[in-house]
Amino acid sequence: MSEENKQNQYSADSIQALEGMEHVRMRPSMYIGDVGVRGLHHLVYEVVDNSIDEAMAGHCNKIDVWINEDNSISVLDDGRGIPVGIHKKEGVSALEVVMTKIGAGGKFDKDSYKVSGGLHGVGVSCVNALSNHLKATVYKDGKIWEQEYSKGKRLYPVKSTGDTDKKGTMVTFTPDDTIFKDTTVYNYDTLAARLRELAFLNKGLTISITDKRNKDDKGELVSETFHSTEGLSEFVRYLDATREQLTATVIAMEGEKNGIPVEVAMVYNTSYSENLHSYVNNINTHEGGTHLSGFRRGLTHTLKKYAETSGLLSKLKFDISGDDFREGLTAIISVKVAEPQFEGQTKTKLGNREVSAAVSQAVSEMLTDYLEEHPDDAKVIVQKVILAAQARHAAAKAREMVQRKTVMSIGGLPGKLSDCSEQDPALCEVFLVEGDSAGGTAKQGRDRKFQAILPLRGKILNVEKAMQHKVFENEEIRNIFTALGVTIGTEEDSKALNLSKLRYHKIVIMCDADVDGSHIATLILTFFFRYMRELIEKGHVYIAAPPLYLVKKGAKGEYAWNDDQRDVLMAKYGDGAKIQRYKGLGEMNAIQLWETTMDPEYRTLRKVVIDSDAEADRVFSMLMGDEVPPRREFIEKNAAYANIDA
Repeated sequence: MSEENKQNQYSADSIQALEGMEHVRMRPSMYIGDVGVRGLHHLVYEVVDNSIDEAMAGHCNKIDVWINEDNSISVLDDGRGIPVGIHKKEGVSALEVVMTKIGAGGKFDKDSYKVSGGLHGVGVSCVNALSNHLKATVYKDGKIWEQEYSKGKRLYPVKSTGDTDKKGTMVTFTPDDTIFKDTTVYNYDTLAARLRELAFLNKGLTISITDKRNKDDKGELVSETFHSTEGLSEFVRYLDATREQLTATVIAMEGEKNGIPVEVAMVYNTSYSENLHSYVNNINTHEGGTHLSGFRRGLTHTLKKYAETSGLLSKLKFDISGDDFREGLTAIISVKVAEPQFEGQTKTKLGNREVSAAVSQAVSEMLTDYLEEHPDDAKVIVQKVILAAQARHAAAKAREMVQRKTVMSIGGLPGKLSDCSEQDPALCEVFLVEGDSAGGTAKQGRDRKFQAILPLRGKILNVEKAMQHKVFENEEIRNIFTALGVTIGTEEDSKALNLSKLRYHKIVIMCDADVDGSHIATLILTFFFRYMRELIEKGHVYIAAPPLYLVKKGAKGEYAWNDDQRDVLMAKYGDGAKIQRYKGLGEMNAIQLWETTMDPEYRTLRKVVIDSDAEADRVFSMLMGDEVPPRREFIEKNAAYANIDA
């Protein structure tokens, strides 16, 4: 049969029925979001979620996670242990069914689990399918049971290997490097942040993480144990540790409303940003949903009623909006729902209608009681709201200024911007460069066809400490808005970022490789996180990585990005080799800058991603806030020390 006929033929043989877990291996992103760093860490969360479900059902008190030397992961809990008896329908051990069948698990039986997190029956079998090797050990009824798998297929039936007095489940898996091609190396901090979050969300539960790959200063393995006795109140205090609080205590409540367990904790601070973090069955719903709208409604309604009856609003000349009540607010909402309905597969937005009223009632009752018991705090909160309303009024005017084209600006673009000739935004990139001198070098070295340059003068405004209208009045920030073509306000939401006219799909922050450069890069990132978060979420923001050294001998020379590379090159070139250290971009000529930092063929760009909203918010408020000790501690922990000849 000719090739053409083969292609045109659509017969019964064309229909593929995938066996076992093959479909997960063929389309992994459908199940775990992506096959990059995020998906890799998601595997751990899926296994931990099973243990969390045991804890929520009241059968587990401790979960231990290890990152092993070979980058495999072990998770141990002291729950009831996965059942190992023979499954009537499948005719094999229940452990094997859980590990190799999608849509298998205790979460579908309402008697086993009231509520559960994870991906609803997709969980651990997916992890198994995407692992080179997985070993499950169950401690149950006085015996140890084991089974091993490779790429989702069992290697032998479940067998008993001895006696024990322990109970629980241990899962050890090695991710498949043919699926996770970018990296199979786990990041300790990313995992620790999620486990810390889970400990806050499930008070009384102890979660530990140990990194067997690294040792601390004392020669012991890097390890942390998380345990929370107060739950969300502690979580809020942890997130707000670097901000100045307005209220004397954390406003918190937990209880059941209409059969839905609701937990809320909130606090007001002197900042100007709103930080709301919402969870459903321990899953972070960063797109919000019905529980978040219920919280907002309950908060606005109660506070507005109190403010009007107190007579504090009498002098205000314009209406107060819902946003004003949430400025300077840090809040966490956690609900447990038996049958959560999420909008979309990624489970980031809750759709259950009944949750909204439950949360709204709970918040109203909690706030009403608090305001009555703490009249001083109530007055401070209302004054904060009035200040926010006045600032919003001023910000609206300033925002209009950002978006209005003046007679002087041709086409509305800032004069400092050196644009590119390409018109398709998907192919264009803009470099935000520190200082005019480096900007001049970048303009000479760039490829004019698709690279634009916007020099920024000095350190841009620290938006963490500035009121909103001050941000929009700042010249450098206005230049960033107009250069990118981004405006504020869409048809659905007046405050959302409108990216329909975004002029560049790659925004590269290019700063010096010194302390000042890092500071400026952090200032720009803070601005993007607080005012243009959608750009980061859509993967448009990058950080350039200029080299630190040039090692030369005669006419030959090579670049080094760190001290180790420099030492290798020094050894390679031998005696007579000279080192030039680039203190800033301005010390490079245009050709050097193009070769090392701007040429798409050879450059290294670091993409900015947000792993955890709550953790990112905490880090930015700490780095850009007033408190020095936590900032010093963070820098000492994360800085790479270099001996620089001053």
